[in-house]
Amino acid sequence: MKTQRTMLAILLALAFVATLAPAYSQSAPATSPQASKPTAAPSPTAAPPATKPTTKAPVPASWKQVPIPPLPPFKPQVPIRFELPNGMVVFLQVDHELPLVGGTARIRGGSDIEPAAKVGLVDVYGDVWRTGGTTSKTGDQLDDFLEARAAKVETSSGSESTSIGFSCLKQDFEDVFKVWLEVMRDPAFRQDKIDLAKKQMDTSIARRNDSSDEIADRESVKLAYGKENPYAREPEYSTVAAITREDLVNWHKQYLHPNNIIVGISGDFDPKQMETRLREAFANWEKGPEAPKPEIKFTPAKPALYLVNKEDVNQSEIRMVSLGIEKSNPDYFPVVALNEVFSGGFSSRLFTDLRTKRGLAYSVGGGIGSGWDHPGITALSIGTKSSTTTEAIKGLWEEMDGIVKNPPTETELKRAKDSILNSFIFNFDTPAKVMRERMLYQFYGYPQDFLEQYRAGVEKVTTADVARVAKKYMHRDQLAVLVVGNEPEFDKQFSSLGPVVNVDITIPEPGAAPGSGASPGASPAREAAPKASNAEGKALINEVVQFLGGEQKVASVKALEQQGKSTRITPQGEMPLEMDSTLVLPDRAHIVFHAQGQEIHTVLTPAAAFQYAPGAGPVQDLPPSLRQDSINGLKRDPVNIAQHANDSKYIFAAEGTEKVGDVTAAVLEINADGSQVRWLVDPKSGQILRSISTVVSRSGPAERVVDYSDWKLFDGLKLPTKRTTTENGKPFSVDTVENWIINPPVDPKSFEKPTSTS
Repeated sequence: MKTQRTMLAILLALAFVATLAPAYSQSAPATSPQASKPTAAPSPTAAPPATKPTTKAPVPASWKQVPIPPLPPFKPQVPIRFELPNGMVVFLQVDHELPLVGGTARIRGGSDIEPAAKVGLVDVYGDVWRTGGTTSKTGDQLDDFLEARAAKVETSSGSESTSIGFSCLKQDFEDVFKVWLEVMRDPAFRQDKIDLAKKQMDTSIARRNDSSDEIADRESVKLAYGKENPYAREPEYSTVAAITREDLVNWHKQYLHPNNIIVGISGDFDPKQMETRLREAFANWEKGPEAPKPEIKFTPAKPALYLVNKEDVNQSEIRMVSLGIEKSNPDYFPVVALNEVFSGGFSSRLFTDLRTKRGLAYSVGGGIGSGWDHPGITALSIGTKSSTTTEAIKGLWEEMDGIVKNPPTETELKRAKDSILNSFIFNFDTPAKVMRERMLYQFYGYPQDFLEQYRAGVEKVTTADVARVAKKYMHRDQLAVLVVGNEPEFDKQFSSLGPVVNVDITIPEPGAAPGSGASPGASPAREAAPKASNAEGKALINEVVQFLGGEQKVASVKALEQQGKSTRITPQGEMPLEMDSTLVLPDRAHIVFHAQGQEIHTVLTPAAAFQYAPGAGPVQDLPPSLRQDSINGLKRDPVNIAQHANDSKYIFAAEGTEKVGDVTAAVLEINADGSQVRWLVDPKSGQILRSISTVVSRSGPAERVVDYSDWKLFDGLKLPTKRTTTENGKPFSVDTVENWIINPPVDPKSFEKPTSTS
C-alpha cells in the first residue's frame, strides 16, 4: 500500500514542470427553494385541539423494505405562447422567485448550410456579431455598459441555428433590452474583431491534434456521418482565411428575419406588459425568405478497424460508431431505457463488467444516439492503457453481443427506469428550463407536450421492447472501430483483429489540400511561434519588467525558492501536497513534494532529469519528451523571461486583446529561445494575468492555462502567491505560495543524481 501511495504521488509530480503549478474552480448547481403556504395562527382564545393517540410505524428491518411512494404527476409550468403576424414565435415564462429577466432569440440557419469552402463562417459570425458591436457602439463600449449593470448580451452559433441572448436585473430590463435589440438588428462586424476571431480559430486548428480524446471524438464523427457531411466538417486554415466581412454581413441579411426567429423570455415580469413590449419591438419587422432546409447526405464509413497512431501517449482512446436514430422514431423510448441498462451509471453493464470487474477502463460508456432532425450516432467509447487495447475492444464487442443474447431482466429495467424518471425532474426543475425545452420542440417541429410524453413513454417500456431494440440496433459487425493510441505498445498487433485503415489527421497548411503539411500528432501550435518582435511587444515586455520590480531588480535574481501548498485535482478527487521548490536561473530546478508521509523529488538540469522518493525504490529518469518539455517550462518562467527582455533569442510580439474576467488584456506572444508561451497582460499595470502554453501530459500534448493572482512584494520583487491551472479546459491544480525567497543559498549537490535513495 505504501508503494501504491508513493507511485501515485510520483505520477502527480510528473505533471509539475518548471515549478509552474496550476488550477481549480468549483461551482455548485443553483437550487430553487420551494415556496410554502403560510398557515393561519391559532386564536388565543380557542381551545387547544384534541389530540389522538398515535401509533408508531414499525421500523423496517432493511432499507429494502422502506416503501417508495409513486412519483407525483409531472405538471410543469407551461409558458405562454403566441405568434406575431410576421411569423415570429414567442414564449413567455413568468418566474417571480428572483428579480431577474433573461431571454434568447434562436434564428434558423447554422453551420450545416455554410459553404464547404468557408467552413468556420458561422462560428466567426456568432462571435463577431457581439464583439463587433453595433453601428453606434463598439463591442468594448457595450462591455462597459453591460458590466456596470451586471448584465449580459451574448451571441453564439450552432449547427442548425444562431442565437442572441440577454440576462439582467429586473430594474435594468429596458436598458438591456434596447442593447439586445440593437445588437440583433444593427451589428457592425468590425474588421479588427473579425481578424481576432479568425486568429483564435487558427490557433484552435493548430492545437486540434494535441489531445487523444479530442482526436477520437472528431474522427469518429467523420466515420459515422462521412467526412464531407456538414456535421463532421472541420475548419481549416484555408477555409477560415476565405471568410470576409462581406460574408458575415450577407449571412445576417439572409437569415435574420422574424419568420426565422423563436424568442423566449423568462423571469420576473408581468406577462401582459411583456407581450405589449415585444409586439411594439417586433410587429413592424417585415417577413423575409424562409431559411432553407439543407439536404444532407449521410455516408458512414465501412465497418473496419481505423487507426490514428499517436506515439506520445501511453493509453488508447477507442470509439465504435455507426448511424443512430431520430427522437421521432417509435423506438426512441425503448432505446432510452436500453442505453441506461447498457451504460447509464455505476450499475450499468459496461461499467460493472469492463471497469469494475475487469479493470480495463479509465472511462467507458455509449449507446444508441438520437438526434432531433437527423440521425444521432450509435457510439461506444472506452479509454484504456496501451497494453490492454485489443482486450478492451474485444470486451466492448462481448458486451454488445451480451445485451442481445441476454436482454435486460425485469430488475435491470426497473432500476434503469427508476434512474431515468427520478433524475428526469432535475432537468426541468425551473420554469426557464421548461421554456427552453418548449422552444426546442417548436424549432424542430415536435409536439409541445413532448416533455410530458417523455415520462409516459419511458414508463410504458417493457423488457420485450428493450430486447427488440437491442436486437434491431446492436450489431457489432456494423460498427467502424477507431483507435487513437501508440500502436507499438498495444497488447497485440492491431491487425490481429482485422484489416486496418490508417487515418490521416495531418493539418493542411494554408491553401494546401488535406494530407499535406504538418505531421500527425505534432503540436503545430508550438511551430506557429512569432517570427519577429514588434514595437508593441517590446513595449509590453518592458511594462512587465517594471511591474515585477524594474530591470535592475529582475537582473539581480539568480535563484528563487517557493514554499507553499499545491492541491492536485485528480479523477479520484483533490490531493493536497506540500511543496518546496528551487529554481536556479536559467535552467535548473529541484522540486520537492510532500504527500502521504513521503517526499518526492524532481530534479531538472540541462544534462539530466530524474525523480526519486527516499526509501521507495531506485532513481527514475524522466522520458526524453518529458525532460525536454520540463526544460522548456523553465524557459517560460516569468522572471526568466523578464531577464531576457533584450535578448535577441527571445521574441515578443503583441497580438491584439483578449478578455480575462473584467480586464481587456493585451496578448503577448513569446518565443523564449524555442519555447513558446502566450501571456495575457493588463496593459495598464504590466501584471501578467494568464499564461497559455502547450505541455506534455499523460494523454499527450495539452493546453495548459495558468491564472496568476495575489501578487505580493518579496525583497523588492513582485511575485504571484496563487496559481490556478487547467489542462485542456479541465481543472488541474491550485497552488498557494506562502513565501518566496529571493537568491536563497543553493547546495550544488542537490542537483546531482543520488546513488541510493535508502
